[in-house]
Amino acid sequence: MWPASTAGWPPATGAPASSARKSRSRSRSHCLGAYREDGAQVGFARVISDRASFAWLADVWVDEGVRGQGIGRRLASWFVEHPDYAGIRRFGLTTADAHGVYAALGFKPLARPDRLMERLSPAFAAIMEAGE
Repeated sequence: MWPASTAGWPPATGAPASSARKSRSRSRSHCLGAYREDGAQVGFARVISDRASFAWLADVWVDEGVRGQGIGRRLASWFVEHPDYAGIRRFGLTTADAHGVYAALGFKPLARPDRLMERLSPAFAAIMEAGE
């Protein structure tokens, strides 16, 4: 399954995740793919949610050969507009370089960044500190 075969999945971790970890992350998520007419996968996104108050848009991937065609925006939009997520109070995500894509769907910088905290694994914290 793509992006399972994509080197570096998940992004910004410094090393590819094991097949078991990839499978576990997808099994607890709502996944969506984008495909060419010939069946080749060119996009992937997933949401992690309790489907009541919180959702996290994760791992939006678009094949380099088709980027800039709105595929990522359509994947994200599909989740934002999906009835399962209609009553969600907070839909979150992180992005390094696609702020405009998500802003067009109503995403904004954190309303109260002073209230958001995170707990990173030691390995991931080291990667973040190194600026990767």
